[in-house]
Amino acid sequence: MEVSSLDSEIAVKLDDVTKRYGDILAIDHLNLEVKCGEVFGLLGPNGSGKSTTLKMILGLVKPDSGTVNVFGMNVHEHPIEVKRLIGYVPESPRIYEFLTGLEFLDLTGDIYGMTPAEKEKRIREYLHALELDGREGDLIGSYSEGMKQKIVIISALMHRPRLLLLDEPLSGLDPKSARIVKDLIRNLAADGVTAIMSTHVLEIAQAMCDRIA
Repeated sequence: MEVSSLDSEIAVKLDDVTKRYGDILAIDHLNLEVKCGEVFGLLGPNGSGKSTTLKMILGLVKPDSGTVNVFGMNVHEHPIEVKRLIGYVPESPRIYEFLTGLEFLDLTGDIYGMTPAEKEKRIREYLHALELDGREGDLIGSYSEGMKQKIVIISALMHRPRLLLLDEPLSGLDPKSARIVKDLIRNLAADGVTAIMSTHVLEIAQAMCDRIA
């Protein structure tokens, strides 16, 4: 599906989106536009709807009302096409601890249809950038929480998505690793990649984001 020229500068658009979980109103008539190449921050305490918003953009959660569009495509009318364009880092990632880091990333590349050469190049590039060289052959179950977070971040970046959805992406990272991830995201944004990230820390949002809501 081609994106119309009218929407070519808008990466994500939510129109009057509402979501309830039983009696709990998680999202109340949310309207939001995020431009291509922008790093947009969702700032708020736990339970404020940040994760739900990201999951609706990804198409994992369906709103009760309103529409969600990614690069001009309705996420529920074009679920596969939309997901191919997205890299997602969940707040509490569950990954296959019985696989090695390399096996997990190789599987991720296969899911996105990457060639063997592309997989090898990107995996090596990001393992080096995030200082995981030499640990890719170890079982994920032996990793620290910070190392697991790095592997999940690599899996979200390696297919060169046009949109990154990052739910508390610096969780579990030491200050040096957090700075590396910040620089990666800003460099990708400079190349036109759009990023929407959630955080409950104002300082992180101010340091990383072009706009905050």
